[in-house]
Amino acid sequence: MTNKKIINALKNIKNDVPPIWLMRQAGRFLPEYREVREHLGSFLNLCYSPKDAAEVTLQPVRRFGFDAAIIFSDILVIPDALGVDVSFVQGEGPKLSPIQSAQDIKKLDVDKVISHLNPVFEALKLTKEHLPESAALIGFAGAPWTVSTYMIEGGGSKDFSTTKKFVFENPKLYQELQEILIQATSLYLIEQIKSGAEVIQLFDSWSGVLAHEEFRDLVIKPAKKIVENIKKYSPDTPIIGFPKGAGFFYEEYIKEVPVDGVSIDYTVPLEWAAENLQPHVCVQGNLDPVILATSQELIRKRAREIKDILGNGRFIFNLGHGILPYTPIENVELLVDIVRNE
Repeated sequence: MTNKKIINALKNIKNDVPPIWLMRQAGRFLPEYREVREHLGSFLNLCYSPKDAAEVTLQPVRRFGFDAAIIFSDILVIPDALGVDVSFVQGEGPKLSPIQSAQDIKKLDVDKVISHLNPVFEALKLTKEHLPESAALIGFAGAPWTVSTYMIEGGGSKDFSTTKKFVFENPKLYQELQEILIQATSLYLIEQIKSGAEVIQLFDSWSGVLAHEEFRDLVIKPAKKIVENIKKYSPDTPIIGFPKGAGFFYEEYIKEVPVDGVSIDYTVPLEWAAENLQPHVCVQGNLDPVILATSQELIRKRAREIKDILGNGRFIFNLGHGILPYTPIENVELLVDIVRNE
């Protein structure tokens, strides 16, 4: 047993109370984050400034005493490192030069990934130096399906029709892109572990838009390869998979992908997760982020329900997706108190 509760939970070691951290816990709802962000210009400038990225990673741990810090970065640093033009437009979100042809894929350069992303590794090292001994450091990346949707769509999408059409009409070409992303993501996450990451989370934010066959080919298979690559290098590093929106496919995901934990979104029934997921892996989740931005009475009710149903097994308290920018700080303080003391 370690003094890091999240690692205990992921290794099936019982904690006295559930550990807690929140996705997007470093971000716009914190005034100290906004202060750092103001002087850096673009969002990517913050991601690639080791000192500032480390500072905003540490801020929520200092303020709330979370059991983990997740390195401040973005899933789109991988396409940026591969040579895709990536920018973040205020009020519009990410914009990328879209992948449309074999020639576009040939331009992607895996050999530049590690050197390009060195600022992220430096930020991890700086964070590790100042992190409390009880808090674990989480590294992360986007999974190939989700990252590829941004690369093919040229940004966010409502229906992902451009990406799906590309997959159906150009299966071999998409396979080339997927293999590049598997290789780049594996290298990136292994280097994060070398730089101090103690836990890895693999985000597949758009897995819920796929039918079963595509889910197997585009979510499960690449995730399995990445996790196996990481485990070859560092067998003891716990890995959390997050195929958001997977529904009943969550069960197949944990059977096929050798993760230590699975993060569940807020649509997953708690009783079903307790019966079908928790006996096999640590479950992380799954309070709706919108509830955290509402009344304290509702927060207390829903948080207690989650604790009652999942709290006696392998469990990490988290949200079902990222914290919202308009979330009151006092609500986050209340949530931590409920998880730890009620």
